[in-house]
Amino acid sequence: MWCRVTIVGPGGDELACGVLRGSGAPDLATVDGIARLALAAGRLGGAMSLAQVSPALSALLELTGLRIQVEREPESREQPLWVQRGQEERHAGDLPP
Repeated sequence: MWCRVTIVGPGGDELACGVLRGSGAPDLATVDGIARLALAAGRLGGAMSLAQVSPALSALLELTGLRIQVEREPESREQPLWVQRGQEERHAGDLPP
């Protein structure tokens, strides 16, 4: 297992939750898929978060500079922490929203 993925809608309701896994270690194609999913969720007014991120995927996300919401494990009765979304960059080859 590389991580758990949660998609929330604009109102904060959980729309989907699943496990991201594959054979072997995650690679840049994995990071690309995560980035595309996060972009789609954001364009629809929602958000995506990752939890239980494997060390290999965490290192790749850090290396690529991809800013994804990562839930840390809450301590005792603490609520999970969500990292704020960064501003989306647009490139010439991007599809219009």
